Amino acid sequence: MSFSPTSSGPGAPPALSAFLRGVERRGAVLAELQAGDAAAGDAALAGAMRQFRDAAATLPMAEWPRRFWALLLAQPQLQQRTAVAVAIEATDRLGELGGGPRAALLLRVAAGLSEEEAAGVLAVGLPSYRLALQRALPHHADGRADPVSWQQMREQIHRRIKTLPPDRLLRLSSAREAVLRGAGPTVATAEAPAALKRPRWILPVLWALLAICALGLAATFRPWGTSFDGTGGSGRVQVEPLPEADTPAARYDEQLAMVAHRDFAQLADAQTEAATQDLEFHSWLAAQQAAGVHVPTPPADAPAEPNVAPSPTDPGVAGQTGTETAETETADAP
Repeated sequence: MSFSPTSSGPGAPPALSAFLRGVERRGAVLAELQAGDAAAGDAALAGAMRQFRDAAATLPMAEWPRRFWALLLAQPQLQQRTAVAVAIEATDRLGELGGGPRAALLLRVAAGLSEEEAAGVLAVGLPSYRLALQRALPHHADGRADPVSWQQMREQIHRRIKTLPPDRLLRLSSAREAVLRGAGPTVATAEAPAALKRPRWILPVLWALLAICALGLAATFRPWGTSFDGTGGSGRVQVEPLPEADTPAARYDEQLAMVAHRDFAQLADAQTEAATQDLEFHSWLAAQQAAGVHVPTPPADAPAEPNVAPSPTDPGVAGQTGTETAETETADAP
């Protein structure tokens, strides 16, 4: 079933009017959450309705939902998302997702499409859509699914659809009626591009700033009192003797310098200091041993024999002692 569009409001087909009225709230919320800004979302919705009115004449009604949501997601206002300053709701965290996963989630929740219909809108296969939807679902830090956050986000999206402000509903209704009449953009949707136009006073101000910068740059090359070559503007080089260099005051005495020395621990060790006296000899000895040259070890000093009486258990000493004792006794005999 198709229809032929007309250029007047009363001649607009009832089916087209009913379809646009049915998707108006859901489309406004989807565009707002996808763009991050309600004004940009409403402008995108009006543009999608206008394009859909021209395309619906050649499409069967069964293809209307897929074409409308595809046109809405293709609007330039939805290609970039406005960052949320402070996230106060679960829906504000949609900005953490990429454009594809966020659109997959909003088609399922805000537009109310099935997985097959949403995959057709994005022109992807069903497994690819399910993968994008899985990435968009809330998760815990460890990767587990977070059903509480998912339910909270779903309830907030449905609440936004049902509780749009009356003034916003009036603007959306006016834009829809203008589309059905075949008129151009309404004042509300045309104000957004007009606000992006460059004010007329910016260009003169930029030229003035450029002239001031040029004057300042030229002033740096003009001599003021003293030129850069040190001639003082008179063409003669000024020469001044340098002041006498004073002897710098000592910051610490020799004792403190010794304590602050990085090798103080080794310098304060008596054994280490004695070893350093023979450092050259020990170095030569280590080099000779490393080269395989046999170096005789100097004999150690013989220790002094202790003045100890001979032990009586020694046989020689014992025999000698016995003989001397016998001789003494014989000599002393009467």
